[in-house]
Amino acid sequence: MTVKTRTLSWLVLLGLFLVASQPALAQQRLPDFTQLVEEAAPSVVNISTSRTVERQAPPTGQFGGQEIPENFRHFFGDRIPMPPGGGRGQGNQERRSLGSGFIFDEDGYIMTNAHVVKEADEILVRLNDRRELEAELVGTDDKTDVAVLKVDADDLPTLDMGKAGDLEVGQWVAAIGSPFGFDHSVTAGIISAINRTLPQDVYVPFIQTDVAINPGNSGGPLFNLEGEVIGVNAQILTRSGGYMGLSFAIPIDVAMDVADQLRNEGYVSRGWLGVRIQPVSRDLASSFGLDQAEGALIADLAPDGPAAEGGLQAGDIILKANGQEVDHSTTLPRLIGGVAPGEEVELLVLREGERQSITLAVGEWPDAGADQAGNESEPARLGIAAQPLSDAERQQLGLDHGVRIADVDPAGRAAAAGIRPGDVLVSIGQQQVGSPEQLADIVADLAEGQAIPVRLYRDGNSYFVALSLGGD
Repeated sequence: MTVKTRTLSWLVLLGLFLVASQPALAQQRLPDFTQLVEEAAPSVVNISTSRTVERQAPPTGQFGGQEIPENFRHFFGDRIPMPPGGGRGQGNQERRSLGSGFIFDEDGYIMTNAHVVKEADEILVRLNDRRELEAELVGTDDKTDVAVLKVDADDLPTLDMGKAGDLEVGQWVAAIGSPFGFDHSVTAGIISAINRTLPQDVYVPFIQTDVAINPGNSGGPLFNLEGEVIGVNAQILTRSGGYMGLSFAIPIDVAMDVADQLRNEGYVSRGWLGVRIQPVSRDLASSFGLDQAEGALIADLAPDGPAAEGGLQAGDIILKANGQEVDHSTTLPRLIGGVAPGEEVELLVLREGERQSITLAVGEWPDAGADQAGNESEPARLGIAAQPLSDAERQQLGLDHGVRIADVDPAGRAAAAGIRPGDVLVSIGQQQVGSPEQLADIVADLAEGQAIPVRLYRDGNSYFVALSLGGD
């Protein structure tokens, strides 16, 4: 056999070996979730809630027997209508919801999504050992969609918390939850993006994955390969009502910070600047002398707010906050919200073509704790904070009543209606408003499922906007 023939034979054998070994090599590269599931499953729980509501017309969309809300922010796992005649009493019906959660403290503290337990009359938690326990609602935070529950049990199995800051796009992750009530179902995939900001959710840098998430998965844990919780499954983006390849989880560090505040204080405190911001488009960037579209442009400031008192001006573009890039206007509320009220924040701003550093003390969101104060129908329900008008302001505006809007939650109903910080709210629902306390009383009496006219004064002009109080 010639050297050439022997060489060719070896090459053929080597090729056959490589071809035969490819499936084995590919199999070795695929993750094995069996041990993760075995160790984590006992700490994952099924959550079911019920509430009595006034009987309504059948919902417009159904999926798998569950009502599908028709909006961009699709909350899954909620509102399973009872069959006709299944309500409690004359004119009422019982609505049930399904969700997931996980134990993060052995003394019975459980984390889930706020929308899973929203307005619930009864919350039941089913443990892995099939025990069913009635849960107490410790607190909720709608801005991050986090809720904390407490059950009367000791020495419960808990999960290890990971670090969302260590995540990388492309790494394997797994979810355990109760899609459609099938508890302890496992799905897996990869992280497809991090620090994702969604419309109406400016306080959460979401983890985007391709893990299959469906109704009932809400509030369940998202794991890395080490079995650590790195996120809380919260949303999907869908046109059909079911999973379409995109799911979003709340980073665990964000969720745990909220949970700790809910346990210790009963509400969540956030930093507040008192500014109205807008995105920086390419044309705006060029006009302000920026090489690229970045930052948050201050369009207006709340009178006597932290930003106004700290020296910020309309027209400033905030490029960094405490050294972190503000790559888009939606990034700023999250960065400022993470600063404790009273602490200082260093801002890099562009003003008249020059970059300068401004340090100021961050205030506290004016409605902090309002949702936990026993009246969720206060102005915080609309996503606004109001201040009384001074005598000088009334005289200047030619008004004998009204309140000034100090701040507007970007994710709230008022923002959706076009209400801005600095506006003067004169009337709501045809009722004159003379003080923040009167506004709270009026808002408390407003029923869900309607649109009400709101009269505003802005830049010396009076006009009306329609504020929708449609149910979630």
